[in-house]
Amino acid sequence: MSKSESLTELPGLKPVQAAPLPIQPSSPHAMPNAAPVPVTVAFDRHELREIFNLYGRMVASGEWRDYAMDFGKEKAVFSVYRRSNEHPLYRIEKNPKLARKQGAYAVIAVTGLILKRGHELARVLQVLDKPVKLALV
Repeated sequence: MSKSESLTELPGLKPVQAAPLPIQPSSPHAMPNAAPVPVTVAFDRHELREIFNLYGRMVASGEWRDYAMDFGKEKAVFSVYRRSNEHPLYRIEKNPKLARKQGAYAVIAVTGLILKRGHELARVLQVLDKPVKLALV
């Protein structure tokens, strides 16, 4: 066999196609009809900064003592507690499905009453931020 001959030119040999490699569902080349990978809703860095700024002020004033975060498939929840063994005093929720309707953010009281809902987190958190009382001496 000379160097100029290829394997496909030899008598009795047929070209064989290689089997395609399996594509992972999470790769960018996945099939369009493949099942989507479930995405977890979470607060981003800027949202957490706004929430923790408020949380720090309320802890310093003695109103809040503990918090919990829960990230699910449909919403993210930041719960605030006065004591760690009771129900949350307030829940700050992010629900992206409501972003175009009523707003993605909501503050919910322990009774389930929605105190404020909106598109901007800073404006929604204003319902929890008590104004500073100044006294003339």
